[in-house]
Amino acid sequence: MIAQEFLDTNITYLPGVGPKRAELLNKELTIFTFRDLLYYFPYKYIDRTRFYKIEELDPDLPYVQIKGYIKGYVTEGHGKGKRLAADFQDDTGTIKLVWFKGTKWVAGNYPPGIEYIVFGKPSVFNGIVNIIHPEIEASSKMSERISSALQAQYSTTEKLKDQFLTSKSISKLTGNLLKQLKIRIPESLPAWLVSQYKLMDLHDSLHKIHFPADPEELEKARYRLKFEELFYIQLNLLRFKANRNIKHKGFVFSNVGNNFNSFYYNNLPFRLTEAQKRVMKEIRRDLGSGRQMNRLLQGDVGSGKTLVALMSMLIAIDNGFQACIMAPTEILANQHYQTITKLLKGIDIKICLLTGSSKRKSRNSIAEALMDRSLNILIGTHALIEDNVKFSNLGLVIIDEQHRFGVEQRARLWQKNLHPPHVLVMTATPIPRTLAMTLYGDLDVSVIDELPPGRMPVKTMHFTDTDRNKVFGFVRNQIKEGRQAYFVYPLIKESESMDYKDLEDGWDTISKVFRPPEYCISIVHGRMTPAEKDKSMQLFKDGHAHILVATTVIEVGVDIPNATVMVIESAERFGLSQLHQLRGRVGRGADQSYCILMSSDKMSKEAIKRVEVMVRTNDGFEIAETDLQLRGPGDIEGTQQSGIPFDLKIANLGKDGQIIEYVRHVAEKILEKDPLLNESQNVVLRLELSRIFSQRQSWSNIS
Repeated sequence: MIAQEFLDTNITYLPGVGPKRAELLNKELTIFTFRDLLYYFPYKYIDRTRFYKIEELDPDLPYVQIKGYIKGYVTEGHGKGKRLAADFQDDTGTIKLVWFKGTKWVAGNYPPGIEYIVFGKPSVFNGIVNIIHPEIEASSKMSERISSALQAQYSTTEKLKDQFLTSKSISKLTGNLLKQLKIRIPESLPAWLVSQYKLMDLHDSLHKIHFPADPEELEKARYRLKFEELFYIQLNLLRFKANRNIKHKGFVFSNVGNNFNSFYYNNLPFRLTEAQKRVMKEIRRDLGSGRQMNRLLQGDVGSGKTLVALMSMLIAIDNGFQACIMAPTEILANQHYQTITKLLKGIDIKICLLTGSSKRKSRNSIAEALMDRSLNILIGTHALIEDNVKFSNLGLVIIDEQHRFGVEQRARLWQKNLHPPHVLVMTATPIPRTLAMTLYGDLDVSVIDELPPGRMPVKTMHFTDTDRNKVFGFVRNQIKEGRQAYFVYPLIKESESMDYKDLEDGWDTISKVFRPPEYCISIVHGRMTPAEKDKSMQLFKDGHAHILVATTVIEVGVDIPNATVMVIESAERFGLSQLHQLRGRVGRGADQSYCILMSSDKMSKEAIKRVEVMVRTNDGFEIAETDLQLRGPGDIEGTQQSGIPFDLKIANLGKDGQIIEYVRHVAEKILEKDPLLNESQNVVLRLELSRIFSQRQSWSNIS
């Protein structure tokens, strides 16, 4: 049997697994084949070279390894507290080993009088040192292990542990598999690449990642496997980008005509920043190049992305095409509609709004106007991707807060034309460079890294619950000066499982502190109907409400220059990116604005770090980098972006930035010389790409 066929063998047939355990491995760890087990990598390693004496044990120690004898077993407690205990001794003292589960199996398999090696975390109960659910094996069996000074630790689940599939069991199964493997695992990278970049070969890497002899060997294996994982993602993205540029010619927008010039010279509300000018040049170059534009526009909150989007749409209209903007929420779609309508005042351009709340009469009118080309710009939500929304000649698609949409949703909008339109996707969530290269590596990237003139940075302060009256006094003073304030809560109702401030309780408190008729308070949350939300928002927008009490429904798309205070309750509950987005709701006018982070007195180390970063800086990219390091990338896409076929098995986008940049450079060099990977030395690359990505829906032509 060749190695590839062996690796594709169903995990059921590995000795020690069988049908019942195989089903659990399938469901709990998505391990279906021998290959899947081999690529189920450890999350950490423990040095098993040191043996402690019992007299040295301390509950502050991490995992320890001891050698000694079981004197005997006794059953203690009753009901749920019933447990099996064993006195375990060496020549320096005695401790207790304790099991709450599998007690019959333990007593039957580990008889007293034999020397055992015990491994576990020491703790103290009733003044006696004990180890609960230790790993245990006869000293004589040590020689049967695949030799490894560093013992791999594997993530497992309660259901697996109930069937005795512990970290140790997974290690044992992996060892059995490697012992069965009689031939070398074939390389998944070309020999020239392994040699040129001084990589450990695949066969050795897969052995050493599970059973490393020392830290240096482990590091070489880990680097090789990270290199390969990230390299194939970058190669795939760059190949898609090259193929798309060859396959899809773009509409040529050669004219910058009356609509653009009329807006630029008569309606532009303020001078463009240098960053906006630079981005417009990049977009104009794309639109006139004859290739389809697929560009990601990153810009911090309030940096002027909407203005750039509007000017791009005016170029499309000047060339006889229609344009559309898709936003993730009705609030944001409405905001775009009102902003753009105001900006285009006096210019003969027809704009319509289409959301889930649009009436049938309005929908029919929009459908007719799209087909007879009298409608120039359509702004909306997911309603734009409905089958009955048909464009006559869609030339430019703009997708705002694009991380809120899955690839499939964007694809449906992209496919509204027989000939693909130009695509500009925008985000106010700054994306770290390494993450952007991986999630959006097939897009060209533009960045607006400058705020419009006159905008003052928001001052951010942190207070705990004991300072609440001081905060209320500050808000009262701001309102006296004619300003408005937001109070944002993580929850609508009180939760038994989470000790966080909730909107309902907050509403009661704020209503007592800011009493009518002197103060008017508005409320917005996700359980309200669109009409109710619009009414509440309008009260605040028009200045009739002094305070808006809300959940994160106002995270994007709310632009009220007179609101100068953002109070975020239970700030420790929010991630950095979300805190930054919420802070962006203030500071939109010429007056000094403030973001007040409220928290409990007790916070985790991570929460303290997030709050410190928010107080220290307004730089969205620094915040995003810190967020990536603290939380990892998560599932940023609704449907993962093309190029990422699976959850990363060993690489970490937050920590492996240097490797990502390096492998992208390697992939670029290969594709420059051999764009179709047809050369004999690159056949391995083409076959491996096909194997890795064949199981995934292909979104290669979608931004």
